[in-house]
Amino acid sequence: MDTPDRALVVKLTSGVEAPERLSQAFTVAATAVASGVAVSLWLTGEASWLAVPGRAEAFSLPHASPLVDLRDAVVEGGRLTVCTQCAARRELAEADLVDGAVIRGAAAFVEEVTAPGAQALVY
Repeated sequence: MDTPDRALVVKLTSGVEAPERLSQAFTVAATAVASGVAVSLWLTGEASWLAVPGRAEAFSLPHASPLVDLRDAVVEGGRLTVCTQCAARRELAEADLVDGAVIRGAAAFVEEVTAPGAQALVY
């Protein structure tokens, strides 16, 4: 996150079982990236699967941008993180994720959301 005075941390706590919440979190994160805001998108719980190649590609929601495009925009211009415990419960390693996605723990999340200028949103 290159701009500490304008940082957005988005945490997504659901997966395809809550399609509108999922789409909204990715849309907000990708829009912030396009606006020049430093963005960190955290995937937790079932959302963790969306960092696995092929999963975002398979998701669609009427009247929403393709999830794969939103995810790729975040990876390209921000940071995409999968929660350590969530990855472990799903037997995911960084090698299983799209290029650019990382696995990090709660201490990293706390560091990001408490940084000066950070705004955190949870979906």
